Amino acid sequence: MKTGRYKIQLIAVILLLTATGPVYTSARTDYLLHCAGCHLPQGKGVPPEVPTLVGSLGRIAASEEGRDYIARVPGASQAPISDAQLAAVLNWVLLEFNSETLPESFRPLTAREVGKSRSRVLSDPLKMRRTLWPDSAEY
Repeated sequence: MKTGRYKIQLIAVILLLTATGPVYTSARTDYLLHCAGCHLPQGKGVPPEVPTLVGSLGRIAASEEGRDYIARVPGASQAPISDAQLAAVLNWVLLEFNSETLPESFRPLTAREVGKSRSRVLSDPLKMRRTLWPDSAEY
């Protein structure tokens, strides 16, 4: 009789564990899972192959073209997360690593904005950087 009850309890536990929906992760966790492999946990990257995410993105995010750009780079646009999660990651990166260079008028990226941008993946993000910011070797 005890064996049957334990089987039922085991089945109940398994059902409870598999019945829960997706686990919410924080923007920082999503960054660590999907970005830090290349850009490193502190966002420093390995320039010039992997650009730094520290400092220069605040100035880039100051323009509409820059906001579009950061959601379109292949690593961001192809990350296996939702538009809302990607917007949260990008906003976290901007606030965590670029707070000193963000304009006072900065408004967080939205899921809708990110979804529209990420649907148009950049094939050559470095070329686009040089086109948008020709006078700056920094970004």
